[in-house]
Amino acid sequence: MKKGLSIFMMIVLMLGVLAACGPKKDDTSSKNTGKKEEASAKPEKLVVWEDKDKSGWLKKVAADFEKQNGVKIEFKEVEMATKMRDQLRLDGPAGTGPDIVTLPHDQVGQVATEGLIAALKVDSKVTDRFSKPSIDAETYDGKLYGLPKSSETPVFIYNKKLMTEVPKTMDDLYTFSKGFTKDGKYGFLALWDNFYFAHGIIGGMGGYVFKTSDDGKVDVTDIGLNNEGAVKGTEYIQKWYKEGLFPKGIIGENGGSAMDGLFGDGKAASVMSGPWAFQPYRDKGIDIGITALPTLPNGEHVKTFMGVKGWHVSAFSKNQEWATKFLEFITNDENAKYRFTKTAEVPTNTALVDDPAIKDDEGAKAVAEQSQYAVPMPNVPEMGQVWKPMADSLQTVVTNKQEPKKALDSAVEQIKAQIKK
Repeated sequence: MKKGLSIFMMIVLMLGVLAACGPKKDDTSSKNTGKKEEASAKPEKLVVWEDKDKSGWLKKVAADFEKQNGVKIEFKEVEMATKMRDQLRLDGPAGTGPDIVTLPHDQVGQVATEGLIAALKVDSKVTDRFSKPSIDAETYDGKLYGLPKSSETPVFIYNKKLMTEVPKTMDDLYTFSKGFTKDGKYGFLALWDNFYFAHGIIGGMGGYVFKTSDDGKVDVTDIGLNNEGAVKGTEYIQKWYKEGLFPKGIIGENGGSAMDGLFGDGKAASVMSGPWAFQPYRDKGIDIGITALPTLPNGEHVKTFMGVKGWHVSAFSKNQEWATKFLEFITNDENAKYRFTKTAEVPTNTALVDDPAIKDDEGAKAVAEQSQYAVPMPNVPEMGQVWKPMADSLQTVVTNKQEPKKALDSAVEQIKAQIKK
């Protein structure tokens, strides 16, 4: 009985295998409707979230994409730095989120780890259109998660009426400031109690946040914020405060507005700030000049942090392939240049470096030049544990409450403990 049952089961299995190997009834129809299936996969629309007050340029580019591909682009503005990520966390899982978002690159590691954005599959011809640092900024754990749309880094901004000769070195700037600073006027101002800006000095002197290999891998266990170079950089920062070249009012949360007020009122000859300040200063009637930052006393360039803003595909999007196509389209050289003319945000497309639209723009040229010496802010989640300890330590230094070495040792100790925790 068992033998008969066994033979019967073998026959059934063989018939099943033969059936699986035989021609399928829908083979022909499947081949004939391949194009229709592809067409049905095309979405009616893609939803794009652009930064606040930056979506005007999309009207033309979206219309061009729809004309070429038959996919409508619906876009809305969401504040990028703080609200975009939080809104995606809510709307993405709920199925009401966008297909495409824009984020600052230092959030990439965190949102990728949370599964909020998808890794991109693009040809090398696409990535080759951008500068390597900007692509590195959009890469996390060996995977590309975004295409760059623009970059920014602090530069040297001066009042042409108050400073007729641009200093080439920080020593020159120091000498100018010593002579100019009096009666409520200052030769140069910078927010060096803020690690974002202070890194330019610390990094230029040899400090670093996390050790990064040539292939972009970050070692978060190797922190260089209290090494010899970092201490020298912080001592240099302290010097400006100790000698009264910076007012006490530009320390802390209100430091930025205090600095902008002094420069806007013609009481500061020059400042270290970013592209976001260009137009507001001009609106105050200041005839500004913009260049890369002067070189440090050690002969090195100020190693500012570079921030890259990028386009990303939501991991919750059902149209990731088409969303990626749209990313490739809006970041091509033509559309990147068009966006620059409408937003003044400097693209990282290498072909545009010598384009007159950027080359003849003083601000864009300065950002492009300074970016050569800048480093992308680390985009690993552990970077979130760096900002506060460093801000706290810098503030104790610039207020002369603690010496640089001790303050930096304390900061690094806190950073390591928080990362471990």
